Amino acid sequence: MGELTRVNVGKGAAARQIAVAAQPGSAPGLFWLGGFRSDMSGTKAAAVAEYGREHSFGVTRFDYSGHGVSGGEFAHGTITAWLEEAETVFERATNGAQIIIGSSMGGWLALLLVRALLAQGSTRAAGLVLIAPAVDMTMDLMENHFSATEHEEMNRDGFIEQPSDYGEPYLITKDLITDGRRHKLFGAPLSTRCPVHILTGAKDTDVPPAHSLKLASHLMEDPLNFTLVPDGDHSLSRPSDIKLLERALTGMIETVRAG
Repeated sequence: MGELTRVNVGKGAAARQIAVAAQPGSAPGLFWLGGFRSDMSGTKAAAVAEYGREHSFGVTRFDYSGHGVSGGEFAHGTITAWLEEAETVFERATNGAQIIIGSSMGGWLALLLVRALLAQGSTRAAGLVLIAPAVDMTMDLMENHFSATEHEEMNRDGFIEQPSDYGEPYLITKDLITDGRRHKLFGAPLSTRCPVHILTGAKDTDVPPAHSLKLASHLMEDPLNFTLVPDGDHSLSRPSDIKLLERALTGMIETVRAG
């Protein structure tokens, strides 16, 4: 993973230390945003870092609070908190134009990060590569699919646990669900003012391809590539998937450099 640095985010009881792995290189840099309960040592994140090393591009990865080797409790995590961490790491650990790569929940955070940057007058987001982007996931992919029993448990206990194909059950808190509504993107046109490439698996049951197509239908002002992997699942981490991601990065870098 390379040498880690720590970035302090938040104040008082909300303060947490975020672990960052940044490797130097030429522009545009690559800025990685992982998924819910993923960390920066995962297959795709490591592949992006290796791609950067091979082609001499700067790469910045980090773990959200409650993930990987960062501080904080996962149960305290919200979209607001994780977005604050993404904004802080982007500001303190990167320079110049960046291609933002978001996987699953990271795709939602990538779009929210770009919106925040544009509101600040920043044009450093030069391109977006979104892998199975879970936009509005706390509503569209979680809350709207809760059973009556799960709604009852959430109201009673403040959390529920759902089975996961990737290990321990998913802990979903009421704070996460409630906070997510503040960051809803669907329902109005989206503009990132940069090229976008969406990669999604046709056999993805966590973020179905129709969800990625819904995002594409909202991106009416941006140059957009949409790649559907016929036999791909949610992880898109097979060697063939990684090759596809690398080709997407190469194409995005060429587009950005061409201006």
